[in-house]
Amino acid sequence: MARTEITATVTGSVWEVPVSVGDSVLEGDELVVAEAMKMEIAIAATVSGKVVELRVAKDDEIEEGAVIAVIES
Repeated sequence: MARTEITATVTGSVWEVPVSVGDSVLEGDELVVAEAMKMEIAIAATVSGKVVELRVAKDDEIEEGAVIAVIES
C-alpha cells in the first residue's frame, strides 16, 4: 500500500476538517477547509484511499506546503 502526503496549498487557518482518521475518501474529496485572506479554500485529496493520519484540527494555523493528512491507497 502506498502512502500519499497531502500538503496545504495556502498559509492560513483551519476552519473545518470534514474527515476523520479511518474514513475512505475519493480523489477530489475535501479533507480540510482553510481560511486565507478572508476566503475559504478547500484542500482536497489527490488520491483515493483511507485517511491514516490527520495532522491538523479546527483553528490550527497552517503553512503552505505543510503536510495536513496522509492517505493510504
